[in-house]
Amino acid sequence: MFINLKINSNRFIKFAFLVMLLIILIIFSVGVYKIFFKKSGNEEKDTFTLKDTIDTNQVFNISKDNYTNILQAVHNNIDAYVGCKVHFSGYVYRLLDFSPTQFVLARDMIVSENPLQSLVVGFLCEYKKAEEFKDGEWVDVTGVIEKSDYYGEIAIINVTNIVKCEEPENKYVSTPDETYIPTSNLL
Repeated sequence: MFINLKINSNRFIKFAFLVMLLIILIIFSVGVYKIFFKKSGNEEKDTFTLKDTIDTNQVFNISKDNYTNILQAVHNNIDAYVGCKVHFSGYVYRLLDFSPTQFVLARDMIVSENPLQSLVVGFLCEYKKAEEFKDGEWVDVTGVIEKSDYYGEIAIINVTNIVKCEEPENKYVSTPDETYIPTSNLL
């Protein structure tokens, strides 16, 4: 015994399309409901938040290769990096209006190679015994990023450890490139 079954291909394609569309709409509706309308746990109101977090117990090493990218990322989003511990080297650089406890842990950023032109860039640092280090002296610093005010909101490194070090063979850093991701995962 044979069963002869004829299927209209146009109707079958339309039916399959409607079934897939219905499944997609159901999944989308459930997602919207869970995100915006369902309360979870002890929440008193419906909220939807996204927050990047950084492990503030880890010490992040800043090298000459990622120096300006990290400098730019931190200054663009200070709040995301507050509490992060960093370790890097540079030379002591001071401006006339700095307090005796402040200095910039600086590097020279190459702006143009023909002729060689550079700018001083770096993190403002706070250290109680900063006067012990002369301008231009190379130091290795470990500290914690904090938010402070110096002619506006700025990231500042609260130095926890500082030691003199030798000037590196290549003391220059390049300009920031577009390879960094401006989130807290950068370090």
